[in-house]
Amino acid sequence: MYIIVGLGNPEQKYFKTFHNMGYLAVGDAANILGAKFKKRECEALTAEANVNGEKVILAQPLTYMNNSGRAVKQLLAKYRATPSELVVLYDDYDIPKGKIRIRPDGSAGTHNGMRSVIAEIGTGNFARIRIGIRDTEVNIPIMNYVLSNVREEDYDLFVSACNRAARAAAELAKGVPCERVMTDFNG
Repeated sequence: MYIIVGLGNPEQKYFKTFHNMGYLAVGDAANILGAKFKKRECEALTAEANVNGEKVILAQPLTYMNNSGRAVKQLLAKYRATPSELVVLYDDYDIPKGKIRIRPDGSAGTHNGMRSVIAEIGTGNFARIRIGIRDTEVNIPIMNYVLSNVREEDYDLFVSACNRAARAAAELAKGVPCERVMTDFNG
């Protein structure tokens, strides 16, 4: 079993913001795995796929970003999954725009949504796929930046990054070892 969670903010006004890269990527992952978001459970919108005979739950928390951990904790409990069966996709200001980085574990860094996840489940020992959003041409406070809309000239770059992140998540759900997925997708 895998639970793949894309972090973001639930309101429509945040849809095209940098902070919703995780939502967009998990939506792409659902498409790749043939799943549709239909169900509301555990403070999240969820989709279910079957991959090689294993259940895969894809989720977009309906909490705001800074409380994402509540939904993740509830999903892990409901499906009796362990953190080793969790993959979280999210935006990362510490990575250049359009790049993705996959890691098997780690800290929250500067990301409040990841701080919430780690605090709620009590560990950072789960896979994460980070979508880079840093733009060296923009000089505004991080909080304002992550809640701003992606610039039109960068839109295709971020669509591509979210799709690569989604493909990486789908590979993890298929049982491909994280080290292999890192080799194939990081950069």
